[in-house]
Amino acid sequence: MELLEMPSPTLSRRAWRADFTASIVVFLVALPLCVGVAVASGVPAELGLVTGIVGGLVVGLLPGSSLQVSGPAAGLTVLVFEAVRQFGLAALGVIVLTAGLLQILLGLLRFGRWFRAISPAVVEGMLAGIGLVLIAGQLYTMAGATAPAGGLGKLAGLPELAGTIFSSAAAWTAFAIGAGTILVMVLWSRLPGRVRLVPGALVAVALATSASLLFDLPVQRIEVQGLLGSINPATLGDLAKLGDIALLGTVLAFALIASAESLFSAAAVDRMHDGPRTDYNRELVAQGVGNSVCGFLGALPMTAVIVRSSANVEAGARTKASRVLHGVWLLLFAALLPATIGIMPLAALAGVLVHAGFKLLPLRKLVPLWKRHRGEAVILVVTALAIVVLNMFEGVLIGIALAVIKVAWQASHVQVRVKDTGSGPIKVRMSGNATFLRLPVILDKLEALPNGRPVDLDLTGVHHLDHACRIALMAWADRNENVDIVQPEQLTQQ
Repeated sequence: MELLEMPSPTLSRRAWRADFTASIVVFLVALPLCVGVAVASGVPAELGLVTGIVGGLVVGLLPGSSLQVSGPAAGLTVLVFEAVRQFGLAALGVIVLTAGLLQILLGLLRFGRWFRAISPAVVEGMLAGIGLVLIAGQLYTMAGATAPAGGLGKLAGLPELAGTIFSSAAAWTAFAIGAGTILVMVLWSRLPGRVRLVPGALVAVALATSASLLFDLPVQRIEVQGLLGSINPATLGDLAKLGDIALLGTVLAFALIASAESLFSAAAVDRMHDGPRTDYNRELVAQGVGNSVCGFLGALPMTAVIVRSSANVEAGARTKASRVLHGVWLLLFAALLPATIGIMPLAALAGVLVHAGFKLLPLRKLVPLWKRHRGEAVILVVTALAIVVLNMFEGVLIGIALAVIKVAWQASHVQVRVKDTGSGPIKVRMSGNATFLRLPVILDKLEALPNGRPVDLDLTGVHHLDHACRIALMAWADRNENVDIVQPEQLTQQ
């Protein structure tokens, strides 16, 4: 009987071949993104590869989700860039390490499933805001220019950037390379499936690099420090920076945003395959372990990345082996071919990230969402704009606050029905949840009743009566004679 339950050697060989092929595909997808995210974050390019390697070799072996792939994410680029600008590159390791430890704690306390309770509109708005800032910032890199600080500054400077592109041959050349990279990626996505097994980002960067070398174009290229030279392990002295309240706020932002993005990615990946479902608490612990290792090495933070994860599933991956092997290929590339990074044009990698930024914008979802759930659409747009105007952490907090207010408003739905037969007392029946949010509506109805007439106020249909409403109703009854209030026992005990 045990022999019948064991997988056949043929099935094992098929699974191994599928995982091996998928790992190559994921590696080719991850390579330009790891480098591009690092450069856009204002850190050495090799640190993006370090995070990708840890995502494969460390997180890839841990339990949680079997097929999603972790690494540096475009979604954290803006936050990392601002953290490095504000606290310095040396503090990045401490921030990521502490955020990872916080993720481990949240996972052990079984908070993983609660991240799924975050409003999808807030998450979509967060990604949209990140996408807008990412696009605006990388447009400057595509032209070989320095981006202004802040989301509003980047957007406000775009007209001047356009003038620079059309007036400077060097800026026009660099921008053309970036725009060509985007065009290749867009066209590549429309080719047959067999062709698209080779990732469009890799093809686009390879073509841009070849063209810049062939025609000896005057474009900026990536500075290479070497894998070991770029690693900056966190020290005990760096831990003293945790006394900075602003830095702790950044830690919290890293932990919450990375966790939410990873677990939402896990939910999306689970819908793409029929294999084992994700254990969200274990996945949160795995992400925390990965970020702790990345922080110790002074590398970029990681999340589960939907682009790499979907490529892994679509390439036919069966087990964790595919994501572990992709980490092996990244390690071999970083160790054996580091000089290859140095010939890539910055404009081409900026084009890859502009394309990734557009994918973060929910352009197709916004109009249907506005038609069906207008409140959710408002939360999405306000969250995105708040991230652009303020920063990511404050923007997300504003989005969550709006989502809570929306739920509270909907939960406080109350109806006030008035029945006046012309003789006898006026019958007023309230039903629903009477909270301070609906108090103006309730008082408008009651104060519009004719003076001097007896009133029977029936509260038996009210499920919840908060303190503010109770005080207001009692005060209204004291001001009016002949008011008889009927309420169930549970309301008298609230």
